[in-house]
Amino acid sequence: MKEQKPLWTTGIALLLVMVTFFAFNQWNHKQEKALEDQKQELKNKNQKLSMEIERLQSTNEYLKEKPSVGEEESGYHTWPEIEKKAERLVNESDGNFKKSWAMYLVKEAQRYKINPFLVYELLKVETGGTFDPELVGPETKYGHAYGMSQFMKNTAPWIADMAGLPYEEELLFDPYYSMQLSLVYLDFLKNKYNNWDEALTAYHRGMGGLKAYKKENGHAESWYAEEIQEKAENHTTVVLAN
Repeated sequence: MKEQKPLWTTGIALLLVMVTFFAFNQWNHKQEKALEDQKQELKNKNQKLSMEIERLQSTNEYLKEKPSVGEEESGYHTWPEIEKKAERLVNESDGNFKKSWAMYLVKEAQRYKINPFLVYELLKVETGGTFDPELVGPETKYGHAYGMSQFMKNTAPWIADMAGLPYEEELLFDPYYSMQLSLVYLDFLKNKYNNWDEALTAYHRGMGGLKAYKKENGHAESWYAEEIQEKAENHTTVVLAN
């Protein structure tokens, strides 16, 4: 007669099988999770690469098609109008926007055929009305934004390169440098989208953010774009009336 194994040895064997099965499931789950994480990381990298390629293509098209600024009229004819617009900006800001900044902005905006009041209102929104050239924005998943125009360190270098300007991080706190970058970027966005709703929303949210906004809302008329354009138009109306 064959000797039967004790019941406790059978229990131990069954327990070992269960423990092994559980350990294998845990290992398999970790492997699956690691694989999913790798897939997601690869997807994120591909998305960033696609956005970078699109940005480079857009920049290249902008630089090829950007019209020449052309010859300007004599300062004798244009300066009174520049001064009038600059005074409007200084007064409206209660002196927070300095006269020298205003003169610079109006003169440079004229070169790019951009309404200086639109840029002024953008700077006003970006700085919460302070026009603080040393402003550091709140932390986001993309980092901080810096200066009067609130550029991030992943955006400012290629805009500076497009503008033919040097790039150093401390320059983002220079009000004239900051305004120049904002003008170049707005000029780029306006040429890319051919309308201010998309250009301004892209300035605020990024070009990828603009796509997401349009997909979600069916249009690019964000509060940011609408507020800036409406207030810029009010300034223009007042200056023309005077």
